[in-house]
Amino acid sequence: MNVSMWRKALQVIPRVSKEEWERLDIISRWLISTRAAVLVMTFLSAAIAGIFALRDGMFNPWLWLLLAAGLILSHATNNLVNDITDYTKGVDKDNYFRAQYGPQPLEHGLLTRREMLLYAAVTGLMALAAGLVLVYVRGSLALLLLGLGAFFVLFYTFPLKYIALGEVAVLIVWGPLMIGGGYYVVTGQWDWNVVLASLPYALGVTTVIFGKHIDKYQVDKAKNIHTLPVVLGERVSRYVVIAMVVAQYLSVIYLVISGFFTPVLLVVLFALPLFFNVFLAMYRRPRPDQPPADYPASAWPLWFVASAFQHNKRFGMLFLLGLILDTVLRLTVL
Repeated sequence: MNVSMWRKALQVIPRVSKEEWERLDIISRWLISTRAAVLVMTFLSAAIAGIFALRDGMFNPWLWLLLAAGLILSHATNNLVNDITDYTKGVDKDNYFRAQYGPQPLEHGLLTRREMLLYAAVTGLMALAAGLVLVYVRGSLALLLLGLGAFFVLFYTFPLKYIALGEVAVLIVWGPLMIGGGYYVVTGQWDWNVVLASLPYALGVTTVIFGKHIDKYQVDKAKNIHTLPVVLGERVSRYVVIAMVVAQYLSVIYLVISGFFTPVLLVVLFALPLFFNVFLAMYRRPRPDQPPADYPASAWPLWFVASAFQHNKRFGMLFLLGLILDTVLRLTVL
């Protein structure tokens, strides 16, 4: 048992050699293979859904725990399926982008195809089990939500990512599906206001995948992977991401003005210094061919995605804090 590696794998995508891999326990291997560091984005969606339910006096802790576990395991399954699909299609050959910033278990020979399929099957079945319990409790709409989730897990990499629909899928999944649908399975009620209120955070997650695809623009274009940045072009895509981040802040301000949120949600504005000083400074210029001298060597070749992830994490945590304060105010004062 290697707790230090568990902690590291939850914070970054660690680079490990074959020899180091052989010394790791099964949990460390699973965390690295599923890119567990990015699963925090899914946890935040589940947490937001739960706080909305708590705010409305309909929070069920057991259903929320099933929801959170199911969503995180589904995201983990998707990451495993992505790697299996890309490896099978030969995408990860020749030191492809994905194989540079972290271990690709199949391409780097850390797992056999059979072992990788086993990881995906066990993880997926655990996610499905959680989902089926929620379907049993909530009925047909929960079954529809489960079906949509399974569709995106299995078909995000191919064909959706290849036909410029991957980014749209991320916006739908991390907002309306995870937060709106999550609110439904916890409370038993569908609320379009919750779906609308999910967009500030969902837009942030979408900037992360957009940033990753801009970083991969040249290699994806060469391999005929038509992500949205490949279709739009590198420069346009950078400004689309900037527009999405601006929309995050404007949507929160709108929801405050409309009365859905109390003004405490304006705490997200504390993420603006990071937006102006890091995010905006990077996105207004093309990606450099080589990392600057002061850029962490362990982060390269991640560039746009790194700043998008950093901003989304800051914004997401502040958004979550604002929701908690908003809920406390509504339950104790208003």
